[in-house]
Amino acid sequence: VQLQASGGGLQQPGGSLRLSCAVSGRTFSSYVMGWFRQAPGKEREFVAAISWDGGSTYYADSVKGRFTISRDNAKNTVYLQMNSLKSEDTAVYFCAASSKVLSRTGRAYEYWGQGTQVTVSS
Repeated sequence: VQLQASGGGLQQPGGSLRLSCAVSGRTFSSYVMGWFRQAPGKEREFVAAISWDGGSTYYADSVKGRFTISRDNAKNTVYLQMNSLKSEDTAVYFCAASSKVLSRTGRAYEYWGQGTQVTVSS
């Protein structure tokens, strides 16, 4: 399983970005998908996760109400719509796949993408 994240970039505070994560392999629809981020000098943190069918989602408190995770199993892609961006959202964002239950814990995810940089600055 290979994951390729894209869609990062520079955005002003209050703006929006949509991240995408394309997943190779024929069993995408069986994986829980998650987004994590890591800011300079900080530990990786959970952002959002979505169940295999999209019926359940988890969000970090810091992004709840601003970010939305979704998936398109026909396109083997998971998305992270980020609205009302803040400077503290600046980080490298990683997508990850898990064959286990929906989880906020990075250790539950077996496969990781390479990351895409999101910078929020005026």
